[in-house]
Amino acid sequence: MMLFTQAKGLPVITAEEAESLGRVESLTIDARTGNIACLRLSGASEHPRVIVWDAVEGMGRDAVIVRSRAAADPSRRALPDHQEALGHRVLTEHGATHGTVKDIAFDGTTGAVLTLYTALGDISGDRLIGLGSYAVVVCDEPVRQE
Repeated sequence: MMLFTQAKGLPVITAEEAESLGRVESLTIDARTGNIACLRLSGASEHPRVIVWDAVEGMGRDAVIVRSRAAADPSRRALPDHQEALGHRVLTEHGATHGTVKDIAFDGTTGAVLTLYTALGDISGDRLIGLGSYAVVVCDEPVRQE
């Protein structure tokens, strides 16, 4: 498990070329899947500023490793618009306020969002249903597994 705040600032390095691509500036969540769709980089003037999650080989406390520059190319797929989640308010699908997002836990291997840590308590990642410029939207009740 990793936290968004831990991932921010990590260097991104290719395994194939052993080349630095930049540093993690933010993570983009695809609310439809509940997974991280891509990494957005800073300090990547000659490299892509966006790395698709599928190209990530591993993410640890010291760095993010991607397969190669070519594998990281986001031009091969449509990515969701980036909406910052940290610091934004959390609303339930019926409009009830649930504080603001303090951090987000995710699986460093699969990219699955595990937990939203808010000012008013933790919310399971499977309750995430939307992200916008105004708020993160979650289901009122936990999702039931059948």
